[in-house]
Amino acid sequence: MNDVIQSTPSKDECNIAMLAHLLGIFTGFLGALVIWLVKKDESAFIAEEAKEALNFQITMSIAFVVCWALAFILVGLILIPILFVLNFIFCIVAAVAVSKGRGYKYPFALRLVN
Repeated sequence: MNDVIQSTPSKDECNIAMLAHLLGIFTGFLGALVIWLVKKDESAFIAEEAKEALNFQITMSIAFVVCWALAFILVGLILIPILFVLNFIFCIVAAVAVSKGRGYKYPFALRLVN
């Protein structure tokens, strides 16, 4: 029999995964990268959530670079504040979801890190 056993992540795992999402607000992709590199072999839940946060923050970094380039034609000046707000909102929503032990997938993120 190949029964898949789903285990609930511990509170410590939930807290570290939540931290991976919240650090994106302040450190960009660096916080999630450090957590993913340090904890990826210890917990599947932390590894998955840190990887998801890392992918989203890389996507946001690319979007900020594109907006900065578009700032020369004034479109980027409108989009940059919108990206800051979206980054903040999605990081908070993800942090709340993983603090309850549920996985979170960002609605738009390039899945660059597998």
